[in-house]
Amino acid sequence: MPNSSSVSEFLLLAFADTRELRLLHFVLFLGISLAALLGNGLILTAVACDHRLHTPMYFFLLNLALLDLGCISTTLPKGMANALWDTRAISYHGCAAQVFFFVFLVGAEYSLLTVMAYDRYVAICKPLHYGSLLGSRACVQMAAAAWGSGFLNAVLHTANTFSLSLCLGNAVAQFFCEIPQILKLSCSDAYLREVAVLLFTLSLIFACFVFIMLSYIRIFRAVLRIPSEKDQHKAFSTCLPHLVVVSLTVSTGMFAYLKPPSISSPSLDLLVAVLFSVVAPAVNPFIYSMRNKDLKNALWKLMT
Repeated sequence: MPNSSSVSEFLLLAFADTRELRLLHFVLFLGISLAALLGNGLILTAVACDHRLHTPMYFFLLNLALLDLGCISTTLPKGMANALWDTRAISYHGCAAQVFFFVFLVGAEYSLLTVMAYDRYVAICKPLHYGSLLGSRACVQMAAAAWGSGFLNAVLHTANTFSLSLCLGNAVAQFFCEIPQILKLSCSDAYLREVAVLLFTLSLIFACFVFIMLSYIRIFRAVLRIPSEKDQHKAFSTCLPHLVVVSLTVSTGMFAYLKPPSISSPSLDLLVAVLFSVVAPAVNPFIYSMRNKDLKNALWKLMT
């Protein structure tokens, strides 16, 4: 039986059979890439250049924009190239790199969203301690912990996945390399080791989700005790973008990887993967800037 060492390349899922539809997919993904680059790039520039945005909330938002840009850059370019040149091949090492960076960036982003929930909790529930609990050193340490957790998670998953024996072909039923599709190519019991690692990661994700929900339960209780309706609206407006981003990330991720096999199909899997890995990172900057006056003013000042 051939194993992973004899696989020199993988074949990704083709978007369409006709060249016209492939070009349509290429143009669509190109538009999404440019929108993501513009939105996240403007946030990065605004936060870096405007001293009024040098606060913990915008520091974490800057890190989120970097992660979103990285996530888009990991999955889309190869898919766009395959659609444009009518190819499906990706090298073995290219596939491993794609898996590593995707797991790294998604894991770091979820950890960062948990840190951002803590930031909103301290800002609203413990405003007098905000400066001491979220000083510059603490913010850097929490951001580094988020990036570091994603890195360690990616190393663990990539090493486990690409140490498996692959004897069921090299066709990956997705437009980018992802772990569940590669596990389907394994023919040995060693894949159970990766399943165990996945379950461990899911338990950590669930713990982060519980922490985020508990933080927002306390935030809502604190906001509802504010006597001024105007102050309530202001407090809610600072939390709403983060809550929308968390809901979008968690819902698409859960549906992508935890949906029952009975409703699974190649077209549905492709659609959900695009929503999770492409659309969500692309719309995050627009969600954060939609109701944020400080960010809008900084962007307007930057452009004029």
